Amino acid sequence: MQEIITACAKINLGLNVVSRRSDGYHNIETVFFPIPLYDRIEINEPTKTQTDACELTVTGNIIDCDPKTNLVVKAYNLLSEMFPLPRVSIHLDKHIPSQAGLGGGSSDAAYTIRALAERFDLRLDSTQMERYAARLGADCAFFIRSVTAYAEGIGDKLYHIPGLRRQLVGLRLAIVKPAINVSTHEAYATLHPHYPAYNCLETVMQPITTWRTRLVNDFEESVFARYPELLEIKRALYRLGAHYVSMSGSGSAMYAFLPLDTSLGKLQLRRLFPECYTNALSIKPES
Repeated sequence: MQEIITACAKINLGLNVVSRRSDGYHNIETVFFPIPLYDRIEINEPTKTQTDACELTVTGNIIDCDPKTNLVVKAYNLLSEMFPLPRVSIHLDKHIPSQAGLGGGSSDAAYTIRALAERFDLRLDSTQMERYAARLGADCAFFIRSVTAYAEGIGDKLYHIPGLRRQLVGLRLAIVKPAINVSTHEAYATLHPHYPAYNCLETVMQPITTWRTRLVNDFEESVFARYPELLEIKRALYRLGAHYVSMSGSGSAMYAFLPLDTSLGKLQLRRLFPECYTNALSIKPES
C-alpha cells in the first residue's frame, strides 16, 4: 500500500538566542510559522532487492547527504527502537530548499513519524510524537502539529498562537534563497546570546507595520557580515514595498510579507533575483 504525505516548510517570525545551555545547545525564543511549500513523502512496501529496514530514495532538489543519514531514515530508526516496525521503502521528493532555514529536513522527519505512527497503528498522541521528534532536531517537534506556535527552550516548548495567522491571511509571501549555504554550527559560532529588547511573541501580535523595528533575527548580524548579498536582498525586498523582511532561521532564505495589492509574483521574482531560488506564496487560514 502506498501512502503519500506532504511535509510543509516554516519561517521564523523573529529568532532570539537568549542563553547558552550546559548541554551545548542554546535557549531560543521564536515564532514558528508554517508556510505552503512542501516536500512529498511516499511510504511503500519494501522492494524485492531491499537490504536495509528502511530504504530511502530522493528526487527533486539535490541533497548532499548519504540517504542512510537522512532525518527520514533516522525517524524510522528511532521508532523502530520502540516498536516492531516492518521494513519500508520511502521516496522523498524534495521541493523545500536545503540549508535555507525553512526546516525542510526537520519537517520530513516529523511527518515520517506521523505517517509511520498512523500506518502501523502505534497509538501515539501528538505530545508523544513531539517528544520523539525533539530527539531528532531542535525544530522537529513543531512539525508534528504544524500550527503557528511560539517556541522556547531549544525550540521544543511550543505554545499555539491561534489568532496570529488570521491577521496575515491574504498577504503575499516572497521567498528568495541565493546559492549560499549557512551551517547551523557556523551561524552559532560568532553569536552572543542575550535577551531581546522586544519579545517576538508580543511583537507579532501587533500590526505588521510595527515589526520592522522590533522583530529581530539574532543570526542576521553575523551572517550578513559574512554574506553581504543577503543584506542586499533584504534591502531590495523593502524597496519593492514589503511590510517586513527577515532571514529565516540561521539562513540563508530571506522572506518578505508584501501587501495584498502587490503584483510581485513568481515570474517577477525570478527576473529580479535570477541567480536565486524564488517563490511567491499566499497566506491562507490555518486548517
